[in-house]
This record gives sequence, C-alpha cells and structure tokens, in this order.
Amino acid sequence: MKVDDMEETLVTTKESLATDIVVSSRKNVNIYFIGFLVLLVLAIGFYFIYPYIHIDVIRQALAKDHHMFYWMLLAGFCAEIVAGSMGMGYGVICTTILLILNIPPPIISASIHSAESFTSAAGTISHYRLGNINKKLTKLLAIPAIFGAIIGALALTYVGERYSKATKPFIAAYTMYLGIRILQNAFKKKSPQNGNGQKKKTNITVLGLIGGFIDSFGGGGWGPLVTGTFIKNGRTPRYVIGSSTAAKFILTVVSAITFIFTVGIHHWNIVAGLLIGGIITAPFSALLTAKLPIRKMFIAVGIVVIIMSLITIYRSLFL
Repeated sequence: MKVDDMEETLVTTKESLATDIVVSSRKNVNIYFIGFLVLLVLAIGFYFIYPYIHIDVIRQALAKDHHMFYWMLLAGFCAEIVAGSMGMGYGVICTTILLILNIPPPIISASIHSAESFTSAAGTISHYRLGNINKKLTKLLAIPAIFGAIIGALALTYVGERYSKATKPFIAAYTMYLGIRILQNAFKKKSPQNGNGQKKKTNITVLGLIGGFIDSFGGGGWGPLVTGTFIKNGRTPRYVIGSSTAAKFILTVVSAITFIFTVGIHHWNIVAGLLIGGIITAPFSALLTAKLPIRKMFIAVGIVVIIMSLITIYRSLFL
C-alpha cells in the first residue's frame, strides 16, 4: 500500500507541476499579447498623427532593396515557428533564404547572429525559469563555442569578401547537408541508450568548438549538430535543449560582435525584419506548434531547405 501511495503521490505531483507550467505559460502569453495590442494601437495612432512627409520617408526606407524588410519579416516569423517546435532550424532557414536573395555570405551570418542574439536571449530566459539549464554543461559548451565562433566569423569575413561567389556554393552545400539531417530526424526513432544501457560519451569541448565555428561561418547549424548529437547519445532532451540554447546565446552574441568589428553594420533592414518577425512569433511558437505534426514539419522543412540549397548551388555555378 505504501508503494502504491508513493506512486499516486508522485503522479499527482507531476500532473500538478505540468499544470502550473502550462498556466504560467498562458499567463505570460496573455500579458505579451495585451502588450503587443497596445503597441499596435500606438503604432497606428502614430501613423495617422505624425506628419505624412516623415511617414513617407519611413516607407521608402522599408521598401529599400526590393522590400527586403518585409521578406525578412516573413522569414523571421516562419523560422521562429520552426525553431520553437523543433529546437533547431532558425539559422538554416534564414541562411538559405538570404543565399537565394544573393546576399554576401559575411552579411548573411552577421545579420542572422545580430537578430538571433535577441531571440536566443528570450529562449534562454524561458529555459532558465523552467529549470531546464544545466550550468555545468552550458559552461563546458560555451567556452569552446566562443573560440569557434570568433574563428568562424574571421574566416568567413576573409573568405567571403575576397571569394564571395566561390563561397556561396560551399555554404549552400552545407545547408543542404543540414536539410538532409533534419529530414533524417523525421524517419529515425530515438535510441536513448547504447546497447548495454549506458549513454554514449560526448567530447563536449570538440563539439562546442566545431559547433561554434560552423554556426558562425555557415550562418547556422548549432542546433542540428550539438543538440542533435547529445539527444542521439542518450542525454535528457529537456536539459540538452535548455543548456544548448543558453550556450548558443553566448556564441551568438560573440559572433555578432566579431562581425560588427570586421564587416560593420550593413543591411539594417535584414536585421530588423528577422528580429521583429522572431520576437512577434516567439511567445506564441510553443502554443502554435503544440498541435502541429512535428514529423511532418521535419519533412517539409528538410525538403524546402534541400531544394533552396540546390537552387543556390545551381545559380552560383552555372549562372
């Protein structure tokens, strides 16, 4: 009877905790939604009250580069929905879109990491509040990732500025590889343990260094490589995703700062579009994607990334 009572108590506690988390998340979303509506009303009021000549200047600025801001707004919105549901894909999707639009590789990575500094910060705060972050794992990942991010940013700046056309097909081939990895996740079952019931060992230092480098050089890839490796090797997904997100925030900030000092601040409309699109979507991504079929999303995103990467490779080599 005592064992049964303990099991019932444990189940009740877990259900109560899950309910509290859901209620808390809904309250946060409601507060954010109210705040967003207030800002929207203020923006509309500003639009009609402010002198029209100044509004026209803003319109012309937003229409720069063939309405790039609006395309990036859509890209940031879609990328954040995918990243919120799968824990990966933000950088991959944004990079493939920007490659299609013929943006230079250094500008692509600089823009993505500048915008992602804010979206990853929001994700890190959420994971911290939910207790999903293992501080030791985060530290072990973040330190080598910082060095990898700096090396990747410097390498891309040097190669991208001098051999921009030659760099694009290589980055597109890399994003195609990530698309294949995403597609594979839809068809493989997670094996949490390695044969004899033991977790596979992971060289965290090497993984963090390589992850930081390819994320900074290629504009994305931390999630599919680092998070995917840990989960595949039997680590608890909750702490893996939380700790990986926190480490990603640190390397993203370092990468963005490095790009600012090397290539400067360019294409503010790209950064603003990605940032605003991601911020609008972030609080709702969990609720929006909770009812969506994750496997089908993996398949759809993987196919889209592969096709767009192939188009970029073809255009870079033959046009």
